[in-house]
Amino acid sequence: MARPSQLYLLSYNSVQALGWFVALLRLLPCLAPPSSVHSSYAVAGDLVCLLQTWAILETIHAAIGLVHTSPLLAFLQWGGRTHFVLAVIRQIPEVGRTVQSSPSVFITFMAWSISEVIRYSHYALTTLKVCPPWLTYLRYTAFIPLYPIGVGPGEMWTMYQALPFVKERKLYSGFFGKFSMSYHSFLVAVLAVYPFLWMKLYLHVFKQRRSKLGKTGGAKKRA
Repeated sequence: MARPSQLYLLSYNSVQALGWFVALLRLLPCLAPPSSVHSSYAVAGDLVCLLQTWAILETIHAAIGLVHTSPLLAFLQWGGRTHFVLAVIRQIPEVGRTVQSSPSVFITFMAWSISEVIRYSHYALTTLKVCPPWLTYLRYTAFIPLYPIGVGPGEMWTMYQALPFVKERKLYSGFFGKFSMSYHSFLVAVLAVYPFLWMKLYLHVFKQRRSKLGKTGGAKKRA
């Protein structure tokens, strides 16, 4: 009989997988006329924001030992993505003409959607102990191109495009003024350290890949 924690993780990962699959289905028509990649935020933005905000639960899962992962790494991934969608894109009115309609947002959302459908499906089926080997391989291989695509021409380019609007409107000046700095300066600093923080996460998944696929390969050899 499944434990309550297993049923909870199965439910959480299944809902996330379904949600990201719906986001992907909304994004795919943007590749063909009459739609356009410039409409990606309009068709999937609210759903992506909801799913990404909800993912804070994964930091809690790690912190209480429900899953075997680093709470810090889970928080870094959640914090980076949530800041991107909620603080940068969603809160700047001007982005309706520039950033939200930029192809970089489409690139980001597509990379996220594909990787998350794979990741959460893998987690859900692993909880049931029925995950097929091909999905495990895909989980620990698809990230190799998807993560850099989502971060470089996706997240970082979008934040760079937002800088003029952030500076012009003195966004979040009330909060950042308490620390004698501006949000514009903060965002520039984020862009400067983003590649290094991302690389830490990227290498961590490579370490997981060696562990998971190594075990799979070893099992096949012993058989």
